[in-house]
Amino acid sequence: MLKDYFKLDELNTNVRTELLAGVTTFLTMSYIIFVNPLFLSFFGDPNLKDLALPFSASMTATCLSAALMCIFMGIWTNYPFALAPGMGLNAIVSYQMVLGMGLSWPSAMGVIVMEGIIITILVLTGFREAVMNSIPLSLKQAISVGIGLFIAFIGLVQAGFVQPSKDTLVTLGKFDNLPVVVAVFGLLLTAILLKARIKGALLIGILGSTFLAILMNYASGFQAFPDPNIAKLPPSLLSMPDFSTVGRFDFGAISKLGVLTALVLIFSVMLSDFFDTLGTVIGLGSEAKFLDQQGRLPRINRVLLVDSLSAVAGGASSASSVTTYIESAAGISAGGRSGLTTVVVGVLFLLAIFLSPVAGVVPKEATAPALIIVGFLMLSIVKDLPFAKFDEAFPAFLIMIVMPLTYSISNGIGFGFITFTLIKLLTGRGREVHWLMYVVSFAFAIDFAIPALKLLFNF
Repeated sequence: MLKDYFKLDELNTNVRTELLAGVTTFLTMSYIIFVNPLFLSFFGDPNLKDLALPFSASMTATCLSAALMCIFMGIWTNYPFALAPGMGLNAIVSYQMVLGMGLSWPSAMGVIVMEGIIITILVLTGFREAVMNSIPLSLKQAISVGIGLFIAFIGLVQAGFVQPSKDTLVTLGKFDNLPVVVAVFGLLLTAILLKARIKGALLIGILGSTFLAILMNYASGFQAFPDPNIAKLPPSLLSMPDFSTVGRFDFGAISKLGVLTALVLIFSVMLSDFFDTLGTVIGLGSEAKFLDQQGRLPRINRVLLVDSLSAVAGGASSASSVTTYIESAAGISAGGRSGLTTVVVGVLFLLAIFLSPVAGVVPKEATAPALIIVGFLMLSIVKDLPFAKFDEAFPAFLIMIVMPLTYSISNGIGFGFITFTLIKLLTGRGREVHWLMYVVSFAFAIDFAIPALKLLFNF
């Protein structure tokens, strides 16, 4: 039944491969189970205790929203694209809306629901798909490469190979601690397994690294990892879910902030959500070789519809906006090609509601090598970029470099799109640019200019 419904034979895959891919994707993105509640609870800051959402309730909302939307994505689209509350968007909700603007949590989550509804309308009218199809192939290829660099950069940071620096922004990490040893071991193990063409290499690397982390943590007297839950067998396998924040949202942001400020806020969140997903879908589709010769993804409207409704679901459950995850590339690299991979991820998120102590054992250093290697694998398409054509190659370069350096997919896309349209327009070749590219580039320009406009018009 699974083979027929998910067309596994047609996609040249099997149930075992899809299960392994699903577990790989889940382990690679399972950090969100704990990181998202940390953002929504202000990382336990005692000075912000009265403003924070309860950690347990946020964890339940995170797992529940991710589980339901992953299962929906897998069954409805038959693509291995997993979803969960988006990093960056959760920071906007907690630190900008609640802490900075003084919105209540229900009103902040209502903003997410509103932007999700607007994006859903854009999908149903065909506008979102039209925007994706209007993007030149070279820019789509650059988006895929940029996401690969972004994923690799995230992996390097999580592994401890790269760390912040006041003098040089980033610098080499310190290799005098046990967590970094776990990451080095995982990277070497995974690379050797891939070279030997061992199936499930990424998953084996994650599990092997986790096992080493547990051994090292016990040997060091539980001093290797600062978090008491990480790399330590939990005293209890089960925890009861807390649904107290699910369904608690309202639309009070408009009356609190005023119509203009509320609209600007919704527009900013919508633009980030809109193009983060666009870039992620292009990158994942390219990695899985789903794209056609024009760089288009079959059944893209289904993917975009699920992603848009996920934003609504995330806001309604008080988990922040749920979006498609670039970490899905780990499962794709492990052989995942169908929606069964995503359904497996969803089921594991559902179990994580009750088994969060077990999910919390895996350290970020154990999943980091998978991200680094997946980032490398996504760079292969760079050889197809038209470097001889400056008007296409330079915007592509900006997309690739700005994504990892600003820690944002949408920022990279915005820089590349604006540059592409301006170069074409100012060199007398404006007719070669699709009119939707002008619309999107103008929207990005407005978004980048919003801080200056706020100062200028004092709103």
